Amino acid sequence: MNAVNVEAAERMAKLHDALRATGYSGHQLEVYLVRLLFCLFSDDTDIFEPGSFQKYIVQRTNPDGSDLALHIGKIFETLNKPPEKRLKTIDEQLNKFPLINGGLFEEQLETADFDSTMRNALLDCCDLDWSKISPAIFGAMFQSVMNIDERHNLGAHYTSEENILKVIHPLFLDTLWDEFDRICRLKSSIRQKRLNEFHDKLSSLKFLDPACGCGNFLVIAYRELRILELAVLEELFIKKNKQKVLDISQYIKVSIDQFYGIEIEEFPGQIALTALWLTDHQMNLVAGARFGQYFVRIPLNVSASIHFANTFDVSWENVVSKKELHYILGNPPFLGARVMNERQKKELVKEFGGMKNCNNLDYVTAWYRKTAQYIQGTQIEVGFVSTNSICQGSQAFILWRELMSRFGIKINFAHQTFKWSNEARGNAMVCCVIIGFSLFERKEKRLFLYNDLRGKAKEVNVKRINNYLIDAEDIFLENRKTPICEVPKMVFGNMPNDGGNFLFTEEEKDKFLAKEPQAEPYIKPLVSADEFINGKKRYCLWLADAAPDELKKMPYILKRIEAVKKMRQQSPRRATQLLADQPALFGEIRQPNSHYLLIPRVSSERRKFIPIGFFDSHFIAGDTCMIIPDASLYHFGILTSTMHMAWMRYVCGRLEIDYRYSASIVYNNFPWSDNVTATLKKQIESAAQKVLDVRTRFPKSSLADLYDPLTMPQELAKAHQTLDKLAERAYGRSFVDDSDRVSFLFERYQQITSGLLTKKKNK
Repeated sequence: MNAVNVEAAERMAKLHDALRATGYSGHQLEVYLVRLLFCLFSDDTDIFEPGSFQKYIVQRTNPDGSDLALHIGKIFETLNKPPEKRLKTIDEQLNKFPLINGGLFEEQLETADFDSTMRNALLDCCDLDWSKISPAIFGAMFQSVMNIDERHNLGAHYTSEENILKVIHPLFLDTLWDEFDRICRLKSSIRQKRLNEFHDKLSSLKFLDPACGCGNFLVIAYRELRILELAVLEELFIKKNKQKVLDISQYIKVSIDQFYGIEIEEFPGQIALTALWLTDHQMNLVAGARFGQYFVRIPLNVSASIHFANTFDVSWENVVSKKELHYILGNPPFLGARVMNERQKKELVKEFGGMKNCNNLDYVTAWYRKTAQYIQGTQIEVGFVSTNSICQGSQAFILWRELMSRFGIKINFAHQTFKWSNEARGNAMVCCVIIGFSLFERKEKRLFLYNDLRGKAKEVNVKRINNYLIDAEDIFLENRKTPICEVPKMVFGNMPNDGGNFLFTEEEKDKFLAKEPQAEPYIKPLVSADEFINGKKRYCLWLADAAPDELKKMPYILKRIEAVKKMRQQSPRRATQLLADQPALFGEIRQPNSHYLLIPRVSSERRKFIPIGFFDSHFIAGDTCMIIPDASLYHFGILTSTMHMAWMRYVCGRLEIDYRYSASIVYNNFPWSDNVTATLKKQIESAAQKVLDVRTRFPKSSLADLYDPLTMPQELAKAHQTLDKLAERAYGRSFVDDSDRVSFLFERYQQITSGLLTKKKNK
């Protein structure tokens, strides 16, 4: 991003704050700033005579700013009035401003009020070179000016041009350029006719962004369509006639009135309209320079159609007829199921018709559902940027079974999970996917793979893309209570539900035992995800085996039990209140009597492997972990292999960007191999033990240190590589990458589950 975008937004922020401090706020302030934005841009891009807006303020207004608002009001009025309707006595310098039209200056605003500091703030804005501003980027940054809470992360959540292009290239742009290139290779006798037909096609395409915000997607899509149109015109005129001077304005057909948006807030919608006008002007300047003639398209006689409405309250058919529409694109809001407000929750449930478990879906899925219904009976294609959670965990089942089974949605291109990025300060910590879909199957589907969330995509052509964005059949992994294969059951760790009364740090434990030495047999090490991964120590009171007469001898333990009882009684949850009847025990107990394998429920997305390990029953597993009682070295070896980690990454849920491991989705649906010889099993167990042995060679290093990709010891990496090769051998082949592994595992899953269904029928 050009630094001038940030600088411009920050200077506009100062002007905004100063105006609002005078009491000038709300709709009036929003429209006022959009108009000033247009004037600043026009001053540096030949819509106005160069510098005329700045000169007028410098030369005609008082330094103390006392008359500045009146003069700005006169400028706004002039920009909305045709020259023939202006007063004959109008100031000559004022009369040089052109008619803009387009509705931007039509509304009569209340007069603002300025002082010398505010006048200087406006002149500071004028000093920037606004010709270098990107309307696509600046629009979202300009919106953040209005929200002081977002100001510190200026531009953090705008969709970068790079990510917008990831959508529009596979959605429509690459196909159009390919068609253009094929036409250019035709014989001259038919090339001219086909080029004109193609040009007409470009001018007929219509686009809708149903959550357009400041119009980033519409702006970039329009710009790229105009670039393609210029290539067509060059082929038609310059290459054919060898001429450059041409009244190009007569031949430009692509227009912003091909673009539609829906935006719930008026201010970003106004920015979207203005950004499209500014982009139109930028592209007209490019066309004029390329064809040798200055080209400005004012007054603004055409306009994009931006509807200020809640997308769920308006019929999209009333915005643009689906018979005329070709593409839907955008970046609907990133809101998880647990952070939506009441209005958004109601909108989601209503859109899904109260479908079972729909309240567990992200807000963005409501756009998917409405889009799927809207495009029925059409050839409309769709491309959305979304949080990757809609293709993982339970959402991959809830959402996509509805879209695919009920509405017949086909995924035609997709970017697998990648790190949301733009060049703004305060980058949003989000993992995204891009999904392109329609009701018809493309002959060739495009899948973009990421080995590194922050890296570049590798594109592969595939015949199918399923709801997990893998080259495999559509699969809906259900929440299962038991594994699909014959392996030990996985359960949650123990949940204290104690208000912290049973828990101790090492220092707290020592102080407690100094007062209550008889409690020592009942204090045991507690292993939660944090302690396990980061090598910390924590302890708990474990009274499951304590006799009542023993407890009565320990007043400090009784005091803690009483505190737990009181906490549970005062809980608003009925289930917790019932636990008050057994205040000496953890709220939920699943502690095995033998050794067990422990897997943290949440682990950093940076790690190639989730750290897992064995414990004996003396160590109490906390509820931030999953445990597998009586697991063997073989189970450990497969679960810590890249085969299982690849499966986990594609199907697990996420906590922000971190992996969230689960029994019901990840473990219970994992397709284990059933073709492992005794010899191979022993080799896997030996390699698994090697991994554990190498860890012990670094007693001062935590698992977080050992599995950090920057500090992982070479010995440990080699031990895992050996184990990975054996784990793949268990499945009878080697694999190219994680996508290849998961595609294979999905096929294996189908074979296993179809077998389960057959067994049920036989029974």
